[in-house]
Amino acid sequence: MRILQKLSQLTSLGLRDPNRIYWQLNTPQLYEEAVQRHEGYVAHLGPLVVRTGNQTSLSYDDRFIVAEPPTQADISWSEINRPFDSRRFDELLARVASYFRAKDVFVQDVFAHVDQTDKLALRVVTETAWHNLFTRGAYLPADLTELDEFRPDYTVLHAPGFRAVPRRDGTNSDVFVIIHLAKQVILIGGTSYAGEIQKAIFSVMNYLLPKRNILSLEGSANKGSRNDVALFLGMDGSGKSSLATDPDRHLIADGEIAWSHEGIVSIGRGGYAHVLGLSPDKQPAIYETTRRFGTILENVAINVSDRRLDLENDVFTENTRAAYPLTHIDGYVREAIGAHPDHIILLAKDAFGVLPPLARLSAAQAHYFFLSGYSSQLMPTRHKTLEPMAVFSACYGAPFMPLHPGQYAELFLERVRRSSAQLWLVNTGWIGGAYDRGRRITLRDSRSIINAILSDQLKDSDTVTEPFFKLDIPIAVPGMTEDQLVPAKAWPDTAAYEAQARELVRDFDQNLAQYRDDVDPAVLTSQPDLG
Repeated sequence: MRILQKLSQLTSLGLRDPNRIYWQLNTPQLYEEAVQRHEGYVAHLGPLVVRTGNQTSLSYDDRFIVAEPPTQADISWSEINRPFDSRRFDELLARVASYFRAKDVFVQDVFAHVDQTDKLALRVVTETAWHNLFTRGAYLPADLTELDEFRPDYTVLHAPGFRAVPRRDGTNSDVFVIIHLAKQVILIGGTSYAGEIQKAIFSVMNYLLPKRNILSLEGSANKGSRNDVALFLGMDGSGKSSLATDPDRHLIADGEIAWSHEGIVSIGRGGYAHVLGLSPDKQPAIYETTRRFGTILENVAINVSDRRLDLENDVFTENTRAAYPLTHIDGYVREAIGAHPDHIILLAKDAFGVLPPLARLSAAQAHYFFLSGYSSQLMPTRHKTLEPMAVFSACYGAPFMPLHPGQYAELFLERVRRSSAQLWLVNTGWIGGAYDRGRRITLRDSRSIINAILSDQLKDSDTVTEPFFKLDIPIAVPGMTEDQLVPAKAWPDTAAYEAQARELVRDFDQNLAQYRDDVDPAVLTSQPDLG
């Protein structure tokens, strides 16, 4: 390794006089450093358990993109993509660099896939060993033959112990994620939540890839024994990881995906799954990762006496996470590539019980639901009850999409038409009523639906068309009756179903109205003419 060259690359960022630089440590070495520095402790069977306090995903207000002439015309500026002054960025960069002075620094050189033949070089500089370990597991580490010539395309400076001063630094709070596309630098400060590293890099990919006619997606993918590829898309918590990690199929990706003219490829090499309530019966593959050396468990409760995990405990946060190399999943495709999808499955966790458990989509309908990015959340009320709320995140990843959502949606539609994939909508939420009167679709039922899709059992199934979104519902799913599959029959009160469905239609219409001047008008109705 050309040490002087590497040091000069850090110095060019203003990173001078660190105490010691730990460059490209491997997993056991990073474990040792993390434990010695009291950053975490080793649990039963080997995972590293760490705490991030109450810090989880940042609000929109704390994420920024530097507004500068080379790139600012490309950005869809909004409450999500907030502009940051370039002069203030330089000043904050200098302050963060000074923060590292006389501190130990961890550096990891890794690659993110752009397509099947190209990689983006990333250098991630952290003040903690465990965040460096997270980076090493999330991406493809540069090997010894690549390190000498390694030159980063983007550099991440990660300083969770640094706190911004909003009046001085131009931030909205003391935490921040700021992306400078022209300088190819990402600053992260004030937050220990490791997912911010991954999402900031994904934001960069979402800027770069569409310009190369490559679609970037947040999703999961697997393939069967016939090399048939299934692509799962949906918002966080919709069940992508659970449904894609099928013991009878081979996992290609679980996180961020690039879809080029050659097929799909996993951008990263790591999973980052919710683990609250994880069970060996329902989600055996992901459960096993929580019992492996090399996995990082964020905010998971543990029995101090025997170091065993308590995955049912949300004492620290409901957002407990496992970060693990995908090689921990049996049957993982190490090349992390696949052909064009044969099936594309859009997932929606619908707490209103309006969407059917399964529907076959046309290309126009898939475009409509992809642009909408629908899911739902149960929100507490002042009466200490829970109430469902519709949540929309364009293209299932709006906070991390610097370009206009319509660009991703149009590229998605182009890929769909080229691939001739079969298109499906799967509701992983409630049926037979809203959350308080219906029942949650079981993971077992959802897996039965997915198996029926992927085994082509539904090819000649009769369908029923529901009246609100004009969805064609197959009624020959093994183990499920027509009364379960068709919402109008599943609800005991038809009038209540129709009222709830109309309300959800209005939510979709109001959400898509913001794109009225920017996308094809045929998409902007809850009942498009789908021919």
